[in-house]
Amino acid sequence: MAVQASDSRRERIVTLDKKRIWHPYTEMSAYRERVDPLVVVRAEGAKLYDADGRVYIDGNASWWTSTLGHNHPRLVRALERQAAEICHTALAGIVHPAAAELAERLCAVAPRGLDHVFFSDNGSTAVEVAMKQALQYWYQNGRPERRRFISLRDAFHGETMGVTALGGVEVFRRPFEDCLLESIHVPSPAWPASLDSACTALRRAIADNADCVAALVLEPMVQGAAGMRIYDASYLRLARELCDEYDVFLICDEVFAGYGRTGPMWASEQAGIRPDMLCTAKGFSGGMLPMAATLSSDRVFDGFLGEPERAFYYGHTFCGNPLGAAVALEVLNVFEQEDILAGAVSKAARIARAFEELGRLPGVACSRSLGMIGALDLVGEAGYLASPGWEVFEEARRLGAYLRPLGNVVYVTPSLNIPDDDLSHLIEVVCQSVAKVADRV
Repeated sequence: MAVQASDSRRERIVTLDKKRIWHPYTEMSAYRERVDPLVVVRAEGAKLYDADGRVYIDGNASWWTSTLGHNHPRLVRALERQAAEICHTALAGIVHPAAAELAERLCAVAPRGLDHVFFSDNGSTAVEVAMKQALQYWYQNGRPERRRFISLRDAFHGETMGVTALGGVEVFRRPFEDCLLESIHVPSPAWPASLDSACTALRRAIADNADCVAALVLEPMVQGAAGMRIYDASYLRLARELCDEYDVFLICDEVFAGYGRTGPMWASEQAGIRPDMLCTAKGFSGGMLPMAATLSSDRVFDGFLGEPERAFYYGHTFCGNPLGAAVALEVLNVFEQEDILAGAVSKAARIARAFEELGRLPGVACSRSLGMIGALDLVGEAGYLASPGWEVFEEARRLGAYLRPLGNVVYVTPSLNIPDDDLSHLIEVVCQSVAKVADRV
């Protein structure tokens, strides 16, 4: 049953919002003057319920997190059970059952050889943990000059100051340029770049800088915030080979791409490789709680053993939080017992067909898909600040779907278990919205 707020209640919520809340990725003067926001009062499955009584299909799983849909009943029950026992305890010199069991299960489903788990609370910190582990490892294991990182142009790995250094989306990076760690950005292997030239550039960057590089950091198979740029698995295999050849750590940022988003549990599986460190968040807790993890190899872990000063002096108040750990553990149970990955195969095929057809529209520059990701570029203005995608957003909202574009890139990343009827509705809305806007661009 939809929950509908009174007009006066909705008006109060919006008034307080525009008076007090500073929204992420939002130019606030335009927002306060012109935006009529969704006021979400309930969410269930693939649907968001607005205070005005309208229902929307959540086309991006609420920033790529609700891989099992909103308020999955098993996750809600796991949260309730854990809340009745313990909501929080520190993880320094203390352990609790949910964290221990989650770490064991996570290592069991991770690429072989990633046997140690460091918990944190979001994707940015998961990647920053890996960066700091790499830096400290080399510092105290005979190679202190290894202080730089290599990442892709237009990469996005989060928003904390450390990971901002890795990012290549200029609008996110530019204001902080003079305060960042040194990072080498190499060409992306994704369209429209040449795969061969990107491979050559990566080989040169690692060979020329191996003595001072701590790690290569990649979003495996797809660069999410860059515009859902999908690339070939051969690039990942080359990255692993080069890191082995020059003894450089490979960090795979699976915050978006992991947990079945590209098909297998981990996007790095597409290339049959194992990173030295793997970062996960978002779908890790089914979108219910801030929870993240960084998995590391024996070599990395062993590099911190011995004297007290060699310890990894890093942590967050809520790392390994019992509520988040219990939910994340139940997410793995649901994936296994409800066969989520297998069930997503036919849904992914439907997304692929829809975006292949959309790619033929005259106003669409190109389209692509991988697993439960479908994306297209509208012709004309490009980049994160481009406006055409927002025209699609408005049309889709009118038709009952929530899409959040990346500039001129329109995409869907629904929950992996989205009901077929809801997927049909989502695809229909996207097709109608894109077709209408594409006729004008």
